[in-house]
Amino acid sequence: MSGRTLPTFTQAEVESHNTAKSCYVTIGTNVYDVTDFVESHPGGPDLVLEYAGKDVTEILKDVDSHKHSDSAYEILEESHIGILGAKTSNGNAQNGSATGVQANGETPFVHPRTGMSCEEDLSKETDYSIDYKEHRFLDLNKPLLMQVWNGGFTKRFYLDQVHRPRHYKGGASAPLFGNFLEPLSLTPWWLIPIFWLPPVAYGTYLASQGFETTLGLAASWGFGLCLWTLIEYILHRCLFHLDDYLPDNRVGITLHFLLHGVHHYLPMDKYRLVMPPALFLVLATPFWKLAHTIFYWNWHLGTAVFCGGIFGYICYDLTHYFLHHQNLPLWYKDLKKYHLAHHFLDYELGFGVTSRFWDQIFGTELITGNVVKAK
Repeated sequence: MSGRTLPTFTQAEVESHNTAKSCYVTIGTNVYDVTDFVESHPGGPDLVLEYAGKDVTEILKDVDSHKHSDSAYEILEESHIGILGAKTSNGNAQNGSATGVQANGETPFVHPRTGMSCEEDLSKETDYSIDYKEHRFLDLNKPLLMQVWNGGFTKRFYLDQVHRPRHYKGGASAPLFGNFLEPLSLTPWWLIPIFWLPPVAYGTYLASQGFETTLGLAASWGFGLCLWTLIEYILHRCLFHLDDYLPDNRVGITLHFLLHGVHHYLPMDKYRLVMPPALFLVLATPFWKLAHTIFYWNWHLGTAVFCGGIFGYICYDLTHYFLHHQNLPLWYKDLKKYHLAHHFLDYELGFGVTSRFWDQIFGTELITGNVVKAK
């Protein structure tokens, strides 16, 4: 089986599969799922379960314990499901294996899906050559987009790798296009208010012509602002993270990478944290039409609601950037912790960026805390 289509597992994840219902073993850096073989093992299931979650290289070589036939190795080859993440020689883990011992003598919990234990892991520089050799995903020395397009990755492998964060050396931006299109993929945070606040102000002025009172305009505008928080949640959860429904082909995978995957792959890239104006214009156009379809009887009302929503987007994009790269007041520090946990702890929860309100409503709140594993 080609290693290119295999996901990478942490040691902790392999060790967690140690029962008859889910039994993994390793031989060197190769991971095997032998669950279906447990009951049919000639030596009995207990012999297999004794090594569940462990490396079986030595026991396979031990002829005194049990001589293994060629068919046993063929079964293993058919059960090959992934690659074991490696550690660097200086003790820092490559993607998928955050390491270290806390001051109290306990080892930090490493989330098996992201391979990280804390927000500081997001900023640990990735060794390009080791990372590519180990995981066979993307070479950070080369433009990323065509590697995704031509990579031949399965959806399972792609989603496993793209949600294991890397960090480009020096905090710079990794090449995406590698040609004249590159500047279009890099957006500084200050461009968002400069680009969008004037249209919002002008749209609000036009909308005000249809209101008899300022209170009515403010209420409509405020409704749009509040509505944005729900739209933000829905877009993040149902569009940016439509992982289960992502087509298993290179078109779907490449679109996912461009839309949101690159952000999870390189979450601390400061020039790919806010949405390029051209992309947001594409996403915003249907909402302009929707607002005026819903409020068909009053163009000014629809415009006021829409402008309030766009202002909500501006706040969202700026908040997103500051959560990743700025020291914040106490309330925002909690929000920062919450959002960064979405990257290093569990990307299938915690979809709210400006607030966790809708996560609480829809049951996707990410509970953060100092989770550790006993030494």
